Amino acid sequence: MKRYALTLDLKNDQQLIQEYEELHQKVWPEILKSIISSGIHNMEIYRMDTRLFMMMDTSNEFSFENKAKIDAENDKVQEWEHLMWKYQQKIPSAKPGEKWVLMNKIFEI
Repeated sequence: MKRYALTLDLKNDQQLIQEYEELHQKVWPEILKSIISSGIHNMEIYRMDTRLFMMMDTSNEFSFENKAKIDAENDKVQEWEHLMWKYQQKIPSAKPGEKWVLMNKIFEI
């Protein structure tokens, strides 16, 4: 099993943040199916002000490249991702085309 930590920002608008959280209380079934079928066993998202933190536990076979390819071919995933950009914004250090940014682990016990 592999674990990944990623980060992303929300737009600084309380109404949008509330809508974003409400959407994540009832994620579309097609999105959940896509997440699970890609090899993600557990996914959690936390929020502090406008900063989001996502933790993912995946199979050893999981790859971001494969997930991106599968997602690009899924109209419902593309619709969801387009909707999420209403609420999300890149963090300052994100590369062009990068949304969720992989974080580096600096401590473990």
